[in-house]
Amino acid sequence: MPVAYHPDLAARARRLPHGVARPWSVPVARGLLALTGLFVRDGSAADDADGVRVFVYGADATASTPRPALLWIHGGGLLFGDARQDAGIVRRLIAASGVLVVSVQYRLPPGHPFPTPLDDCAAAWRWLTRHPAVDPTRLAVGGASAGGGLAAALCQRIRDEGGPQPAFQLLVYPMLDDRSSDRDDVDDDALRLWDRRSNALGWGRYLARADRRAPPPYAVPGRATDLARLPPAWIGVGSHDLFHDEDATYAERLRAAGVPVTFERVEGAYHGFDAVDGDAPVSRAFHATMGRALATALGCVTPRA
Repeated sequence: MPVAYHPDLAARARRLPHGVARPWSVPVARGLLALTGLFVRDGSAADDADGVRVFVYGADATASTPRPALLWIHGGGLLFGDARQDAGIVRRLIAASGVLVVSVQYRLPPGHPFPTPLDDCAAAWRWLTRHPAVDPTRLAVGGASAGGGLAAALCQRIRDEGGPQPAFQLLVYPMLDDRSSDRDDVDDDALRLWDRRSNALGWGRYLARADRRAPPPYAVPGRATDLARLPPAWIGVGSHDLFHDEDATYAERLRAAGVPVTFERVEGAYHGFDAVDGDAPVSRAFHATMGRALATALGCVTPRA
């Protein structure tokens, strides 16, 4: 039977590949992103966060009071990606909440496997907590896909290390558990853009120096045994996403640990649907829901979604 995609997404979904990450395609994608980055004019300002490059969105030099802020972590399957690739989502979040957003350019495998990408995100977090324009009591961590997984892992690490804590985690179809690559009950025909082969490649390179049988703390957030005392979470994912089940399981485990969770399931949506079809009504509704959740969590006075 044909796969039942959401009506807003069906026409394009059927033309998309099952997986975009293959050994030959990763360097091509990296090259294209690097070339694109030279010409991006997205309203951000580059800065140095203790040796890690970040891009700041929504900064207002005339603001007289500290503002809430979001540390945003881009996706790319732990294989590729750029801190400016999610500018569209970032702008919608700013419009909905008025937050300042800092997007981190973390280093990637194979040259920089775990823990380097997470270390870079942690450095950007510490820098953000000291930023003079932000209120350190109203900070959030978020990201999409691999960035969502790194955001979840970063929240676990921040909890254990102490210091200023995020008030919220915004996890957009997060990549949380390497064991999804080994599942034999997945309908590969329903998947778009990210399949089990892509997942195995991403996790394999990220965990190249780790024991895959027992990964170290924070390497695979979905395997963490203690989820108590983490910030409230919003988790959004499509029903035709390889990450759907691991995301739903993580949401259930957070609730069981006493963490408030909103789980947003988009029926008939594939991985990254809102990035591919950003103007589709279902994508706009997804972003609006995300923006309202962020605005509410950070106590923004006038959310506009």
